[in-house]
Amino acid sequence: MKEELIRQIDSIENEVRERVAGVSTLDEAKALKIAYLGKKGAVTDLLKEMGRLSKEDRPFFGKRINECKTFVDAECSSLIRRLEGEATQKTIEAEAVDISLPPRAVCPGRIHPITKTFNELITVFTGMGFSVYEGPEVETDFYNFEALNHPKDHPARDLQDTFYLDEDRLLRTHTSPVQIRVMESKKPPIFMIGPGAVYRRDTPDLTHSPKFHQVEGLMVDKRITFGDLKGVMNEFIHRVFGAATATRFRPSFFPFTEPSAEMDIQCVACKGNGCRICKDTGWLEILGCGMVDPNVFESVGYDPNEVTGFAFGMGVERIAMLKYNINDIRLFYENNVKFLEQF
Repeated sequence: MKEELIRQIDSIENEVRERVAGVSTLDEAKALKIAYLGKKGAVTDLLKEMGRLSKEDRPFFGKRINECKTFVDAECSSLIRRLEGEATQKTIEAEAVDISLPPRAVCPGRIHPITKTFNELITVFTGMGFSVYEGPEVETDFYNFEALNHPKDHPARDLQDTFYLDEDRLLRTHTSPVQIRVMESKKPPIFMIGPGAVYRRDTPDLTHSPKFHQVEGLMVDKRITFGDLKGVMNEFIHRVFGAATATRFRPSFFPFTEPSAEMDIQCVACKGNGCRICKDTGWLEILGCGMVDPNVFESVGYDPNEVTGFAFGMGVERIAMLKYNINDIRLFYENNVKFLEQF
């Protein structure tokens, strides 16, 4: 009896080793565990044999049968866990959803044509010895108008429909206030330009925008003449549009300069022969300029008998439209990628 029981226990353990090695599915593994450890399993049947043993043999065989039971349980449980893990992994792989996005195409950035023109203008003027200054876009009435010889009742104010924030604060209509701020803080000589955004209550069309950009300049020193103004402006035009570009100055009026002039350049499209762009005149208006009015000098504490100077101002969009043959100012602000990719 004892020898037979020992053979059964050894046989069960050997069988389990062999069968575990050959099981490939989770159902087979679970069935194998039930076959040995279930209510009618082989190991359970061994426990029933304990009643036929003597009291002296029961402790030994009880311990041996429990060892067999523990061995079978460990082997079957390990097998089941491994197969469950494999089944779970297969399910994950079968049901997996790729939630990642494909990589976006690399689109190299480009410099906006307004920025390109800004950079070119600044390079030209700094190359002639001008310094660059900036000022606030929200200005006071004093800096935007009164210090520039625009009294509150001056008719020239009607030409600049303005965005007012209150009675004294407004969005600047030109970058000329930067000139006033620089003259307040510095003594001559002054050679400066003031680039930046400006605002006017214009209805958007081919040539107008409520927001646009300017580069305005100022030169103040002793014995500055209109000849100096013409020399600087001609040099600027030749560097931007080419040395062969003809220029002319026409008398005009600006409250902050006297005398004042509009500067024209030979049409960049027809070379002066007349076309739709220049309205068959052969000329294009490019900027305004003039000698600084003595009233402006007095507003910043300069003695107009001691110093003279000239000022000028140009629209950046205007120059960009001429350089790149653009016929609608609104194209600069529509974020049209096809348009911007040309530059």
